Amino acid sequence: MATPADRLWTNARLATMAGEGLGAVDRGAVAAAGDTIVYAGPAQDAPDAAEIIDCLGRWITPGLIDCHTHLVHAGNRAREFELRLAGASYEEIARAGGGILSTVEATRAATVEELVASALPRLDQLTGEGVTTVEIKSGYGLTLADEIKMLRAAHLLGWAGRGVMTVRTLLAAHAVPPEYRDDPEGYVDLICQAIIPAARREAHAVDAYCEGIGFTLAQVDRIFAAAREHGLGVRMHAEQLSNMHGAALAARHGALSADHLEHLDAEGVAAMAAAGTVAVLLPGAFYFTRETKLPPVQALRDAGVPIAVASDCNPGTSPMASILLAVNMGATLFRLTVDECLLGVTRNAARALGLGHLIGTIEPGKLCNLAIWDVEAPAELAYRIGANPLHARVFRGI
Repeated sequence: MATPADRLWTNARLATMAGEGLGAVDRGAVAAAGDTIVYAGPAQDAPDAAEIIDCLGRWITPGLIDCHTHLVHAGNRAREFELRLAGASYEEIARAGGGILSTVEATRAATVEELVASALPRLDQLTGEGVTTVEIKSGYGLTLADEIKMLRAAHLLGWAGRGVMTVRTLLAAHAVPPEYRDDPEGYVDLICQAIIPAARREAHAVDAYCEGIGFTLAQVDRIFAAAREHGLGVRMHAEQLSNMHGAALAARHGALSADHLEHLDAEGVAAMAAAGTVAVLLPGAFYFTRETKLPPVQALRDAGVPIAVASDCNPGTSPMASILLAVNMGATLFRLTVDECLLGVTRNAARALGLGHLIGTIEPGKLCNLAIWDVEAPAELAYRIGANPLHARVFRGI
């Protein structure tokens, strides 16, 4: 006998994201008791429920997951956009004191309340497209107090009445701050000895930007060792502008994900496959910076590396708060299949956050986070540009 339910969504077509492909169920239903799914499958076998919602044949997917964002920040970098249009490279702008450090200055001057207020419109755009979980990185504070401030703002966004789970990532190793320009090892000491210990109750994981304009392999190795010592997972910005072999290092530390990956080589692919590290592709940054080096999608497929897709919403290289546009770009720019794109913002995105046991699929025991769509087929979620066919969003069964 089916488990009794509080709420039942029926007369629906399901893309459960469980099993093979999208896990489609043509005449399906989803039932929840409290905030948890207790049934997902054919409608004729569904349990009774106190409340029944007729979906009128609409498609239901898991609530979407944006697993890589820099949602919390102050200011914008429109002027740098103009400079790039005039021919300046991202690296040239960064080395001249722009880039990440220009956002650092604005973010340090902002209060927690101001950071929350400025991030809410971006969060509303994401939730308006079916997002029920969003990862938010720090990384524009680069002091102990300012990194904690950013993480607390990200936490408060999850309690702002938007019906969304926020997953917080410490990215103190985003750039070397101006006051440590001549002592980068001293800044790494600060991260390892002070910022990570203080952030262990504020963050779920630690990220690092391993790049010529960021941090070296040896520095990231130290940072990840400190993160692991304090019980935090690790993630990495890797191989975006060059092949620093960061993905292989991330995999050696059991990283949840390695993100960007345009310059990833075969060694890095193999290391990620062996470690179960998720490849998070960020087509918004690829598009906005006019990158031409494609990530090695076929090599990732062949090795069985799970592929996720995210918005990378940030003020400098991906000022885009649209998960559906990220899905479209993943298909058009990276030639991902529709199934890969949609799994990339559900099941594989959950895995990239270490939350595959809670979210990302429509299965009994998972949180009842759903997106209900006015589409004839799931392919429409990747096909349309600038359209939002979301009919309703369910967060924790409501």
